[in-house]
Amino acid sequence: MKFTVSSTELLSHLQAISRVINSKNSLQILDNFLFSLEGNKLTMTASDIETTMITSMEVQEAEGGGMVAVANKLLLDTLREFSEQPLTFHIDDNTLAMMVTSANGTYNFIGQSGDLYPQLPELSENIRTLTVSAPILTSGIGKTYFCMADDELRPVMNGIYFDIADDLTLVATDAHKLVRFKSKYESASVGEGEKMSFILPKKPATMLRNILPKETENVEIRFDEKNAYFQLSNYTMVCRQVEGRYPNYNGVIPQNNPFKIMVDRQTFLNTLKRVAVFSNQASNLIKLDITTNQIHVSAQDIDFSISAEEFIPCSYEGEPIKIGFKSTFLIEMLGNVEASQVVLELADPSRAGILLPFENVEGEEILMLLMPMLLND
Repeated sequence: MKFTVSSTELLSHLQAISRVINSKNSLQILDNFLFSLEGNKLTMTASDIETTMITSMEVQEAEGGGMVAVANKLLLDTLREFSEQPLTFHIDDNTLAMMVTSANGTYNFIGQSGDLYPQLPELSENIRTLTVSAPILTSGIGKTYFCMADDELRPVMNGIYFDIADDLTLVATDAHKLVRFKSKYESASVGEGEKMSFILPKKPATMLRNILPKETENVEIRFDEKNAYFQLSNYTMVCRQVEGRYPNYNGVIPQNNPFKIMVDRQTFLNTLKRVAVFSNQASNLIKLDITTNQIHVSAQDIDFSISAEEFIPCSYEGEPIKIGFKSTFLIEMLGNVEASQVVLELADPSRAGILLPFENVEGEEILMLLMPMLLND
């Protein structure tokens, strides 16, 4: 087979799907891209068996058709060094010898049989569907992504939980912090009062986080008990779900929080970043001493005899309350909120704190939960 393609367009497509390929693979064929030519359409696939990314593009002067596996690193390293120009691929159907011709030279590769490449999993008869707008899915994954766990003992927490009922809820937690993102979907195969759900693993979530911002159309998701297909305008992602029962996330969110503190998000975030430098490197403990219309933010590291404190204004009228948090987690949460003002809801120093934007982005509702740290004083 033979085809001509733009060097930069091909590189762009291959770079987007190459992130799925592991540095070390159990099957040698997975070190390759799978090229499949039908008419003028070139389809490219990258996989690690559990996650597969597929993209396609139009090519010129296509002759013949078929499949061939091409070494990913060799091809990417070559393409990166080309300026924009047409490249012609000649592939011998019998020997799989490949020759890439540019304006000034030729490059020879040896391909492998495309038949060796793993087949895509087939969904069972019990298929559920969900259609959601790309901006909503981009926002949901972006705002929950940082809360996923990395815990071999509790694999169900190593992903984003899609909870689909009357609306779409995305949840991520690592048992110390939790984010719940709510929004509307376009359509779903869920009946009145019914629920359906699946857990999207961390790697596919990372892939979607990278390619979704360029999408403007709706994303169609089809899934069964084991696998999920994400259909974007120019990409298809197939992944194996995390198997297991997700924790009851609503059960851990405290409902009655009498202390409500409103504070400017950017001021609070900048203060935490400065004061946290002086916290103990092992615990990252930062103390919040909240009194009428004022938060006293402090940290210290006794081992190095360093400490810092700042006072920032807030809107609060109630009893004084002291609470400690891990500064890295609190900074991360504030960095993932878009509102100019945030509300901190507290009950007592031993119960989880709730962080909410004062005004949600239209069509979204976000709640963040953070477990406190024990204060000695």
